[in-house]
Amino acid sequence: MDFVVNWLASMPIFTVPLILAAVGLIINERAGVLNLGAEGILLCGSLAGAVAYLELGDSVALGLIGSVFAGVIVSSLFAILVVIFRTNQVVTGITLVFFGSGLTGLIGTPWTDIAFRGITQIQIPWLSDIPIIGKIFLNQDPMVYVSIVLIYLIWRFLYRSNHGLKLRAVGENPQAADANGVNVEAYRFFSVIIGGGMVGLAGGYLALASAKIFVYDMTQGRGWIAIALVIFARWRPWRVVLGGVLFGSIEALIPRVMAAGFPIPQYFLQMTPYLATLIVLIYAAVRETGGQDAPTALGTPYVRQDRR
Repeated sequence: MDFVVNWLASMPIFTVPLILAAVGLIINERAGVLNLGAEGILLCGSLAGAVAYLELGDSVALGLIGSVFAGVIVSSLFAILVVIFRTNQVVTGITLVFFGSGLTGLIGTPWTDIAFRGITQIQIPWLSDIPIIGKIFLNQDPMVYVSIVLIYLIWRFLYRSNHGLKLRAVGENPQAADANGVNVEAYRFFSVIIGGGMVGLAGGYLALASAKIFVYDMTQGRGWIAIALVIFARWRPWRVVLGGVLFGSIEALIPRVMAAGFPIPQYFLQMTPYLATLIVLIYAAVRETGGQDAPTALGTPYVRQDRR
């Protein structure tokens, strides 16, 4: 029982960065912009979070703000390329992955391999001491609870606001949205920036809470898992939570299985998150026979002069 409780209690630390990154990508893709550069943005957010934390008085808030700022800056570059200059979104996104990896490796050396305290858990008097429930649900760091609120607010924005309706219209039918007075390029541009800020925040949380250190290429494919999570969730924020729990539970289980000494090959355990990613993609392709709810104009540049 202790093994199970400790496993479930540690799961949110692995789940939150995946959920934040996936929700950020949903904002991008609901506006019709395919962002495959999440891995690079995550890395930049991780480095910026660690740098801001270490250089600005060990402040968690400033570390997270720094990670969001890094995500916004890198995403602005991506938005300029794919929205204004209409470069190929797939190629540009993949290029962004290598850009983020190279940039963090180039400038991140002074802050690499420095352990820090980072984000710590909060203790709720009396409630955190409740057996099982208290340890799993009421003994987490503040960002776990903030993430739930963020997901709700983003859902409200996308499905219960006028701007959210326009954003989704831009991703479904930019010609019709333009004909109704919606500035397609502006909505796409700012959607990429806001979504990129969320991905950067996920990277900052990864450094400040999950690892509490910055190392080269520390994301280890989590950006690609977030992309698969978006497909699994069918571009819906609340379904991201279910997928995030699935992937987070697998990641949380790996170190505990290794520490317990179970006779399972180490490399097989490290492979399991990516194996789960393949299974999820196959499920999304086979199970959802009625379509995957992807925005109709996803990945298609919009040229206003072509409107008919």
